[in-house]
This record gives sequence, C-alpha cells and structure tokens, in this order.
Amino acid sequence: MEISSMGFIMIILASYRLTHLIVFDKIAEPLRDLFLKKKESASHEIKKVPKSMIGYLLTCYWCTGVWSAILLGLMYIFVPSFARYIIFILAIAGGQAILETFVGVNIKKTEMYNEQIKQNKK
Repeated sequence: MEISSMGFIMIILASYRLTHLIVFDKIAEPLRDLFLKKKESASHEIKKVPKSMIGYLLTCYWCTGVWSAILLGLMYIFVPSFARYIIFILAIAGGQAILETFVGVNIKKTEMYNEQIKQNKK
C-alpha cells in the first residue's frame, strides 16, 4: 500500500484533532465522565480522576493519540472510501486548531503590549 505525502499529513492532522476532541473537548465530556470519578484533594478542590484503565486512556493525550492514529490508519487501509471523508474533515479541523493556537497566542500578546503602552503613556 502506498500513501502520498499529502495523505500522510492529512492523517496526522486528523489524528491530532480526533485526539483533542476525545481528551479535551466539551462534546466528549459525557463519554469521559463514564470512566471518571470525582475526588476531593487536600485543599478541598474537586478533581475528576480515572476510575479505570479506560478512564486513564481517555484522559491521557499520548495514549489517546496512539489509539486515534491506529483507528484512522486502519480505516484508511481497510475502508478508504469511507475513511477519506472522515480524515478530510478532521484534517481541516486539526489544521484550523493549530492555526488558531498560533493566532490566538499572538492576539493575546498584541493586546498585552497595547495595554502596556497605554499604561506607560499615563
């Protein structure tokens, strides 16, 4: 089986976005909550902690990333006609998320510098 450079990059971006969706995004929280329990820390802070290995896997970015890559890679190999649509959409979303991270950071830095300039003028 041969894969183009663009196809490989798209699978990487799709895997990134799927991993982020599962581990961090609000929409997957009900799924994660099935495998998490609330625990109070010494400072009386309530945290969600895994209650099973699946809970750990759903909250570990590195673990979920491996499983996302396996899932998308196998889909690409065994059902490419279906996988290409999923991969295409997730790749666009993954690329957008990466760009938004850089743009968002720069916007925050610009706002911080503008605020500093305003304070210095006073």
